[in-house]
Amino acid sequence: MSSDPCSFSSFTRCITKHLNLTLRVDFDRRNIRGQVELTVEALEDRFSSLTLDTRDLNIISVRANGQAATFTMGPKHSFKGTPLEITLPFDLSRGQQVILEVTYETSPSATALQWLSPEQTAGKKHPYLFSQCQAHHCRSMIPCQDSPSIKHTYYAQVSVPKDLVAVMSAMRDGQAVDPQDSNRVVYRFRQPVPMPSYLIAIVVGALESREIGPRSRVWSEKEFVDKAVFEFSETETMLKTAEDLAGPYVWGQYDILVLPPSFPYGGMENPCLTFATPTLLAGDKSLSNVIAHEISHSWTGNLVTNKTWEHFWLNEGHTVYLERMIGRCMESEQFRQFKAMGGWKELQDSVNTFGANNPLTNLIPSLQDVDPDDAFSSVPYEKGFALLYHLEELMGGPEVFMGFVKSYIQMFAYSSVTSEEWKNYLFTYFKDKVDILNKVDWNAWMFTPGMPPVKPQYDTTMADACIALCQRWTTATEQNLSSFTEADVKSLSSHQIIEFLSLLIQENPLPLSHVKKMQEVYNLNAIMNSEIRYRWLRLCVRSRWEEAVPMAMKMATEQGRMKFTRPLFKEVYNFEKFRELALQMFRDHRAAMHPVTAGLVAKDLKVDVSL
Repeated sequence: MSSDPCSFSSFTRCITKHLNLTLRVDFDRRNIRGQVELTVEALEDRFSSLTLDTRDLNIISVRANGQAATFTMGPKHSFKGTPLEITLPFDLSRGQQVILEVTYETSPSATALQWLSPEQTAGKKHPYLFSQCQAHHCRSMIPCQDSPSIKHTYYAQVSVPKDLVAVMSAMRDGQAVDPQDSNRVVYRFRQPVPMPSYLIAIVVGALESREIGPRSRVWSEKEFVDKAVFEFSETETMLKTAEDLAGPYVWGQYDILVLPPSFPYGGMENPCLTFATPTLLAGDKSLSNVIAHEISHSWTGNLVTNKTWEHFWLNEGHTVYLERMIGRCMESEQFRQFKAMGGWKELQDSVNTFGANNPLTNLIPSLQDVDPDDAFSSVPYEKGFALLYHLEELMGGPEVFMGFVKSYIQMFAYSSVTSEEWKNYLFTYFKDKVDILNKVDWNAWMFTPGMPPVKPQYDTTMADACIALCQRWTTATEQNLSSFTEADVKSLSSHQIIEFLSLLIQENPLPLSHVKKMQEVYNLNAIMNSEIRYRWLRLCVRSRWEEAVPMAMKMATEQGRMKFTRPLFKEVYNFEKFRELALQMFRDHRAAMHPVTAGLVAKDLKVDVSL
């Protein structure tokens, strides 16, 4: 088995089969006191020692089958954390199992956990806790083999204050008053499908839920719950569409949890309970493609998982492919093509940001001594999708290639894979078309930085109107600005307005007179769709419209989705006159930001991370 550069754990010698968690959430101390029982199977004879991943955990005791086991903490690594070296009081033979019981507590600065004060929530009355373990943060919450190559089931009991509710990435299994403290409630959860540690997730807050389908509920604070019911009403249709494409949904429940605004991602595909940012609540269901993406992860990512984070494109490229196939079934092939074109531009943006020679723009980057958080970008998503789309064209179209994707999912279900295994299966499945597959420049696609070697020819039907309007604005002189009217955008969908603004961002900044005119005729300031607003504000700041700076800073700090927050901070920072304001706003809001977001914005703004 290949090693995982992001983990210390000894998974060539043993594997975890099951976790049994007993957690006590303490909001006053901002920590979790826990006990985890790991069922570990030896992969070799005379097995007597192993290593687990930890990060900022205080390990209190370790027992093996009830007997005390000796343990030591290795040297601390900057992002991999601290290896926990355990010596068993006995030897195991290959195939034998041991139950390791580790008692521990998390640190208030655990990178997986964000503790929100009541002021940081929508309801303002109760504190809130949420976890985000992807990619390598589970080890700051649970001592474990924190690698996507290891999959296990889990059971959990979580004690929380009685006016709060706990939910996890698992099936709910009842609740009862905490026998140790009548002011607390214990919630129970079970996850019978083996999954990697990065998908363990927990949320504790003043949560309410509503049913939105036969196997789906939305969960959130009461302030968001009705909006979420409306926005995500198509969930069951999306699930059924995905099942038709990819095979049965194996996780039982599919719930969606809308988090407080500081959640750093658009969504997170935690099994049974997708996490979603409130920035998706556009009021017109136009951003629900993020839910299609997270639903798709139930097959690609959660059921078939990348073996290490270097193969992250296997999770994300296939998930984008599936998400766009769902869009094709629910909307049209033209819509899929339009989304694919937008994705190509996102890829171009990432390549420009990293630099075309940066090895992190490889489809398969080396993560030796690289923090996987620093490697996160749209490259695995969109370069991965572009490769799959290119293969679809070579192999005979969407139906034919979707047949391969479904077969790949069935072949590798419940396991973790490398790109090599994926490619070997591709050649096996299309054994009568090997001559065509051999002509693909695999090295250029997988191991070469920059844009892909082939640019697919996407159908431009839906994009043409956006391109034409963009060209009108970029070529307009001061004299003919009066030719623009509200009617220009009336016939465009919100997806097309997003595309129009994306195209303008790729051009040289517009003259200030032009963006002022654009506001006058289109009134873009009034649009609350987060994807439109974020691009519009970037465009305004870039054109040095001073009135837009407070709005850009407001959006960058009122929500913490990295896709929006990082570029908005960067745009204001690059506007010389307001550089100090950007730095001051970051200092003022840093404590309220998610730790991963704060660390990356600090790097963007060249602020000393240790301050």
